[in-house]
Amino acid sequence: NHLCRSDDSTNIRGRQLAEAGRTNTVVVADKQTGGRGRLDRSWESPRGAIWASIIIQPNCPFSYLPMYTLAAAVSISVSLSASGYDATIKWPNDVLMGESKHKVAGILTESAGEADRVSWLVIGMGINANVNPTALPPGSVSLSTKGSVNRRELLQAILEKFHSLTTLGNKETYQRVGETILHEWRAQAATLGQQVRVDTTEATIVGEAVDIQFPGALVVETETGTKSLHAGDCTHLRSDTP
Repeated sequence: NHLCRSDDSTNIRGRQLAEAGRTNTVVVADKQTGGRGRLDRSWESPRGAIWASIIIQPNCPFSYLPMYTLAAAVSISVSLSASGYDATIKWPNDVLMGESKHKVAGILTESAGEADRVSWLVIGMGINANVNPTALPPGSVSLSTKGSVNRRELLQAILEKFHSLTTLGNKETYQRVGETILHEWRAQAATLGQQVRVDTTEATIVGEAVDIQFPGALVVETETGTKSLHAGDCTHLRSDTP
């Protein structure tokens, strides 16, 4: 495994290693100076968090890649829950904590390949572990509100869960592995049963999130019918929101 104490971002270093042929490697950083989130948004990267990127060569179709984001979210949420935290998942790539449902972790995946096969995949994770809550943006929360976190042990648990979810056995297919991931995702989901607004590149969809389908599409019941959304910014609406 490759270890870095500080970098522009673990995903940037992960991409460099992936392009050089590295796989089954984890890049970690104590603090990032150039963290990015979805849609290239700047991502607060304070010291004390867990910043890690997993490099793999899945050799799967590009359409299957959302499964790896879901698997990372499940791995974080399950590991936090096992450590006594009230963690749930918000589609497509956030982990929430507590009754406030504030963001405690996020995921960013990047990939490259040729034709319809993925050559490499980098799954970046940022988890607000031992972070001073005052250093976080509104709507975010730190695990440190419940005491100091052993970041090495937590990351190890997350990596082991991710490996178990995404490793194909001799007779397994991506579809079967995906169904296992979806089953665990549903059990951890905060989004299902919620009224949501999903902003996609084509439209804004409002309705109730009722399920998730392979390979990671959110199913939303709207006034005009059922929509399957493969990407978008999801907002959980309060019950009093029109």
